[in-house]
Amino acid sequence: MASSGFSCCSNRFRQIVVVALLLLASSCLVGVASAKHRGNSTRTTLPFHGKDELRRYRKIMAQVTRLKKASVKTIQSPDGDVIDCVPPHLQPAFDHPKLRGQKPEVEPEERPKVGGAAAQQQVEEDAVFPQAWRDGGKSCPEGTVPVRRTTKRDVLRSSSAMRFGMKQPRAAGVVRRDSTSDGHEHAVGYVTGDQFYGAKASLNVWSARVASPAEFSLSQIWVISGSFGNDLNTIEAGWQVSPELYGDNSPRFFTYWTTDAYQATGCYNLHCSGFVQTNNRIAIGAAISPTSVYNGRQFDISLLIWKDPRRGHWWLQLGSGPLVGYWPSFLFTHLGGHANMVQFGGEVVNSRPSGSHTPTQMGSGHFPREGFNRAAYFRNLQVVDWDNNLIPAAALRLVADHPSCYDIQGGYNRAWGNYFYYGGPGRNVRCP
Repeated sequence: MASSGFSCCSNRFRQIVVVALLLLASSCLVGVASAKHRGNSTRTTLPFHGKDELRRYRKIMAQVTRLKKASVKTIQSPDGDVIDCVPPHLQPAFDHPKLRGQKPEVEPEERPKVGGAAAQQQVEEDAVFPQAWRDGGKSCPEGTVPVRRTTKRDVLRSSSAMRFGMKQPRAAGVVRRDSTSDGHEHAVGYVTGDQFYGAKASLNVWSARVASPAEFSLSQIWVISGSFGNDLNTIEAGWQVSPELYGDNSPRFFTYWTTDAYQATGCYNLHCSGFVQTNNRIAIGAAISPTSVYNGRQFDISLLIWKDPRRGHWWLQLGSGPLVGYWPSFLFTHLGGHANMVQFGGEVVNSRPSGSHTPTQMGSGHFPREGFNRAAYFRNLQVVDWDNNLIPAAALRLVADHPSCYDIQGGYNRAWGNYFYYGGPGRNVRCP
């Protein structure tokens, strides 16, 4: 009996153990499946809400895939960027209905004429334009253009897929006036009251420190037309540090355009159908390297934006050197004719972290009074007149939204023509 009872209990115990093991195994499988599901969901969940946001995200990534497939050469930059060398007619600009099926315009033979004092200021080093991806003499083959590859991380850093690659909408008048209301602060020189067909300047490049991913620091030329309301047209080019857009703190060569005060049109670089690139050696959105050193060697870039008097397109040129590309005239309303204002200088976004002014730097992060080798500058400021002549930017006005945070001081000499120093550290004792 005892033996029989033990056998019965033993069988029952074995059954219980088997059931327990089956339950445990089942639970483990469910856990693994759940973990896999969670893992997949982590990889696929996006921080964007709404069908329009998801549709826009998928459209951006589809374009990235198309460019990768179209690339005839891929260059890995030492700073982590990937540059795709793409046939010109397959770059993003040609997704525009008015450009679809076409090829880039032939470069215009007629360039802005230089004479008088402007001729004496002409510097042949204009053509020097160092970028990190070209280390070792790399470049895209003739018959292609370099396109900095957009990554998934680039898009996910944006607060909105719909506005990826775009500046935030602006209140009327903030391009040139006190912009405290929307956090944008400027130190600029500008000319107005005439018809302008282009602008040129040389500006030194700095690794400006940006305190928050939501902020940026830039130095650029603006070519402007419109009423500073919602019909504002701008063409812009220069260098910027923007952790949100690029994922690092390197100064990068950039372009921008808008026809409605940054509301729904335009974009940075090649992020939309707009700017048409023609140069195979300059990558828009790529890092500029080396940069200026405080109390050391200065590196500047020379930029010229001008309107082709024959075809009406606005071209971007590296000083007196090669053309980079153009903004087609049909993109614009007011700038379809001419600009009524040209502006040079710096801009930062002040998000007021912790309720204080941002320590994001403009230019070198030092005030203009420190002068050469220490402060950021614009030199040889010129405009293009109605007869396609480059002339000095006369009657230049200087304005700083908050001089205790970022200031500006100008002057004139024979070597630099019209010039100014600008910038500052942001938060300091006089700028709390």
